[in-house]
Amino acid sequence: MADIKHRIEIAAPLKVVWPLVSSGTGFAEWWASDVAVAAGEPDVVEIGFFNRATVYRLKAEKLRPVELAIWCCETGREWSGTRIVFALTAREAKTVLGFEHTDWTQAAEYFVSCNTTWGGLMFRLKAAAEGKSPGPLFSATSMAY
Repeated sequence: MADIKHRIEIAAPLKVVWPLVSSGTGFAEWWASDVAVAAGEPDVVEIGFFNRATVYRLKAEKLRPVELAIWCCETGREWSGTRIVFALTAREAKTVLGFEHTDWTQAAEYFVSCNTTWGGLMFRLKAAAEGKSPGPLFSATSMAY
């Protein structure tokens, strides 16, 4: 198994960062503009990419407010069965975000590409929490560079 890991310090308190990693509404601020909560399933978020050519369905596995959000990926050839983990720790008036995308079957080419993308996403998340948001990295049709 292979895991992606990142760590970033955010100049914002836990209560500001938490909603960005624990809800579809939060994901839409920094990750992707095409985010929907599944009908009748408030703990399931669907994130669409490139006109929904790819849709990742994430189910909240554990949400421990202002500390830990674990999302299980239910769809995607490479993502299915992986977990996305956001662990938040307070450090003075800041938040240290420990991020992991775990349980990949192998560190193949797409894994490496996702590692690079997650690095960029961490800075989008940081910017959103600090009030300097450039918006989500993924628009409905493309990447927003």
